[in-house]
Amino acid sequence: MTQSPPTLFDRQALTIQRARHKPAALFLHETARDEVEDRLLMVNRTFNKPAVVTPFAEIWQNSLPNAVIVPDDDLLPLQPGAHDVVVHAMCLHWANDPVGQLIQCRRALTEDGLLLVLMLGGQTLHQLRSALAEAETTLTGGLSPRVAPMGEIRDLGALLQRAGLALPVADLVPLTAEYRDLTHLMHDLRDMGETNALAQRQKHASSRLMFEMADHLYRQHFATDQGRLPATFELVCLTGWSPSDNQQQPMRPGSARSRLADALKVPETKLPE
Repeated sequence: MTQSPPTLFDRQALTIQRARHKPAALFLHETARDEVEDRLLMVNRTFNKPAVVTPFAEIWQNSLPNAVIVPDDDLLPLQPGAHDVVVHAMCLHWANDPVGQLIQCRRALTEDGLLLVLMLGGQTLHQLRSALAEAETTLTGGLSPRVAPMGEIRDLGALLQRAGLALPVADLVPLTAEYRDLTHLMHDLRDMGETNALAQRQKHASSRLMFEMADHLYRQHFATDQGRLPATFELVCLTGWSPSDNQQQPMRPGSARSRLADALKVPETKLPE
């Protein structure tokens, strides 16, 4: 009997938060779109049947001609084998079943089709996490879920293999934004639809004192020389291909004809037992 994945996120709350977004605050989505366009230009192939999974269709209206644009529902309205490239844009970090999302994208690809995923990674908002956690434990002696957990690049890359994709690659695009204070950052997160939508989040408002202490700790530990508060946004790009017999295959272990040490012109040393 197959168990359903745990419900980590309140998708209804997320939908409400996204509906309140302000287009001027979607700089992360615009950066993701620019990354996708640049990466597709580097692929020696013309893609004619694209699809984009995104919560904000307006970001993609003038990109990828003739693209089918669908929301990031649990069940993606994509036709099997209909697309030569699928872009999953800035929403996999909100999925209760990320592997299921990737499998649906793979099934929507033609043979040797490309999947590009842009999402937020593990170091995103680490300064905010630290300041909120220290403030809350100091005042209440406990800790409540406030910032969504996000995967590290090694674990995220493994998701591609679990979803049956070939030639998986994962890399990072680190970004840093600066804010006047914690309130400025929280307002920006609200305007981009990225505030707390954890299923186990507190449903009542937190005390003003906690946020004042968090602002103080944030400034104490992380402020720039100009007194601004830096916020890290780690964009992870995952690339995988639907399997095909024509794809380049990895060499079998032990089949190399020359030593890496010789190519690098360094002495070869044995690993400790």
